[in-house]
Amino acid sequence: MTLWLAIVLVALVSIGFKAAGPVLLGDREMPPRLARVIALLAPALLAGLVLTEVTGPAWSGVDWTLCAGLAAITVTYLLRVPVLAAILCGVVVTAALRFLI
Repeated sequence: MTLWLAIVLVALVSIGFKAAGPVLLGDREMPPRLARVIALLAPALLAGLVLTEVTGPAWSGVDWTLCAGLAAITVTYLLRVPVLAAILCGVVVTAALRFLI
């Protein structure tokens, strides 16, 4: 029961935080400096999540097949391939390497 209570409380706090921005700011525009920081926050958080997922706890679970897949995604994306096709390429490379091992 306490687990479900914790889940509900975390959900309510999350909803409260998300609602606080529009309620407090209203129709006012954010300062340009704050807008730049917020715009850069999402890619930084995403990079951190990907890094921790790839490396594992204490950098002990580095999976080189996953690193090769991420490299394939990077290369295909830099070659101006659409994002979905680049991700599919990375999945195929990772799956193929894991199959061959």
